[in-house]
Amino acid sequence: MEKTEQTWFQKIENLHPYQTLMYLGMFGSGLIFLFMTIAFLATGPTNMDAIGFRMPKSFIMSTFIILISGYTVSKMLKFYLQESIRELRKSLMLTFWLGVAFCVLQVIGWKELTSMGIDFAGLPKGSFLYVLSGIHLFHLGGAMVFALIMVLQYQKKEKDEIQEIIMLTNPFEKMRIQLFTLYWYFMDLIWLVLFMIFVLTF
Repeated sequence: MEKTEQTWFQKIENLHPYQTLMYLGMFGSGLIFLFMTIAFLATGPTNMDAIGFRMPKSFIMSTFIILISGYTVSKMLKFYLQESIRELRKSLMLTFWLGVAFCVLQVIGWKELTSMGIDFAGLPKGSFLYVLSGIHLFHLGGAMVFALIMVLQYQKKEKDEIQEIIMLTNPFEKMRIQLFTLYWYFMDLIWLVLFMIFVLTF
């Protein structure tokens, strides 16, 4: 019996509710960043060199940090499939701390901007640096809270062999890891695009 190819709408209907929420959330977030970026580019040219602007070193460092976190988060599914909760938890915890380092560097970057005379209430283009990086930080913060919850859950299940077996054979857990990884990649991509726009614009 031949299998009929599912339509685009049928594929959406067959998605798990969590998958649907994640994809809709990413779509909505993408639109926010798109409109904000367009507004940023539409503010017109600004002679930032005249006020001594230079890309904050902390923004550059945080870009390397977010790239490393993309590598660590990619290991999560591999360790899950290898049935190694300990390594899975370590990978997730490392990703979380890299996220913390990214957030700290972003705040330091804002202080660097302020020291250059670029504050939130100043030049429109300068203000957008705060707004766009701040919105990204807010979205990443949500992923970090979820990561911490997952770490605590894994710690608890590591101590119970039955719970560990249930987790390793639960397709929902695999999907949850895949969704978390996808969202983290999405946040990585958003920051890389924003950073490149900041570099090319200024």
